[in-house]
Amino acid sequence: MRKGALETPSVQSVDRVLTILEAVAKSKAPVPLAQLTDLLGINQSSVFRLANTLKRRGFLANPNTRKSYVLGPSIWRMSRNYDWSGMLISICHDHLEALGRHVLFIDHHASTKQIVVPAQTGALMPLHCTAHGKALLADYGLAELRALFGTTSLKSFTEHTIVALPQLEKACAKVRADGFATDEAEYLDEVRCVAAPIRDQDHKVIAAIGVSAPASRFPRARQRAVARHVRDAAATITAVLHVEPD
Repeated sequence: MRKGALETPSVQSVDRVLTILEAVAKSKAPVPLAQLTDLLGINQSSVFRLANTLKRRGFLANPNTRKSYVLGPSIWRMSRNYDWSGMLISICHDHLEALGRHVLFIDHHASTKQIVVPAQTGALMPLHCTAHGKALLADYGLAELRALFGTTSLKSFTEHTIVALPQLEKACAKVRADGFATDEAEYLDEVRCVAAPIRDQDHKVIAAIGVSAPASRFPRARQRAVARHVRDAAATITAVLHVEPD
């Protein structure tokens, strides 16, 4: 067998460091040194030296100065500095184009005390007639909307659906002015929604957060009050995304 065909052996110390980071990342509580020692199966002093090196580089931290570990700020800094969007676009461009006219729900919380609407994590919904979608389109002008949707009429889901790009452009301008978007039974009959854009450190819209409910439970009179809460939640998340590590 040719030498190049042989599997390259792993570097033991690097493997152990990555095992430590993975164990700490998966834990909901600080991980004691003793637990890491049991995991690696080597003497505690060696584990301490590995963990202490990671601590000095900022990849681990000691809460309350005890010999237990959580992830440190360097993990967050590396993640923040890496161009995830550029990487994803470079390897998934065709898939991103397929999703280009839809909003993808990455998480949701359903009330246990109220009638809920059928929105699920992982669901794809149209951009032009949902509050979350219009929040994502907040900064789009007519030229950008035409580039995204083309020149054909938008698909109608209810009698209230926006089907013309000039109307959608006005809706986007209103989102920018108000700080939130609405859906007045535009996608689902008898469902009212409010959503607000979440922005990154460059002030670009990267996500949206919102509330959806049956119109009977969410009267128009409550819309402004709910919108304030949604807008505040989006602002809080945006502020967290803007925090620079020490």
